[in-house]
Amino acid sequence: MRPLVSLAVALAFSFLCQAQDKIPLLIIDGQNNHNWKATTPVLEGILKRSGKFSVEVATSPPKGDKALAQFRPELKKYAVVVLNYNGETWGKDLQKDFESLVGEGKLGVVVVHAANNAFGGWNEYNQMIGMGWRGNKGGDRLYLDDAGKQVRVPSGEGDGSGHRYTGEFTVTLRDAEHPVVKGMPAEWLHVKDELYDNMRGPIKDIHLIGTAYSKGTKVHEPMIWTVSFGKGRIFHTPLGHDANAMKCLGFASVIERGSEWAATGKVTIPVPAEFPTAKQTKSAP
Repeated sequence: MRPLVSLAVALAFSFLCQAQDKIPLLIIDGQNNHNWKATTPVLEGILKRSGKFSVEVATSPPKGDKALAQFRPELKKYAVVVLNYNGETWGKDLQKDFESLVGEGKLGVVVVHAANNAFGGWNEYNQMIGMGWRGNKGGDRLYLDDAGKQVRVPSGEGDGSGHRYTGEFTVTLRDAEHPVVKGMPAEWLHVKDELYDNMRGPIKDIHLIGTAYSKGTKVHEPMIWTVSFGKGRIFHTPLGHDANAMKCLGFASVIERGSEWAATGKVTIPVPAEFPTAKQTKSAP
């Protein structure tokens, strides 16, 4: 029986090592003006299929529930948090946990689509996301002109945030050497999605990685960027309005690799062989 016992111990040790090697990741949802009950399982599936993460989900109490003040996931257990949340402001304890862990570089953050609509009155969050869905007085606006030059519109001038175009659009990489997108095509066609425009915020310590030309605003809007907050790393994409948009293999790769980068500062997850091209979208079944 000794060989069998030894084999069982070896297998158990192997499984334990594999679990310990995975990056602990938390998705926060529970309130959103989008269908988080449909999109969180897609995000969870993307991240689990990568084999890189151990994924858990923390669902907040619903809107209007006083229990939200006590909602306090144990963030220190995780290396990165993926936000699929757009709702009422968290309680002070969770806000404090979030600010301190991110600022100390102990917690990476991934902001997905409508999560950049959240927490307009939370200054530190506005700094973390760089820019988000805000009124025209909610900070500066950043876009690129046709020559690829960055243009800033001061707070109070121009339009507030919107999605003046919805449909398929091309994502153009502006820093193809950034670890999150390195190896991806310089341009790739994304499936039908809301193309956020006129993002507003402090736009401080951001690094713009990708844009998309909006037929609504006639300029190149930010679509992929990172933000430094203290020692913390934040990865932000307004892509991913619904489950169909999230099934785009370009989106999936960006989320996998962006999550690993936010957690570790490095990317080891490969770009999939099946990837959108400049002329053709590619989606998971």
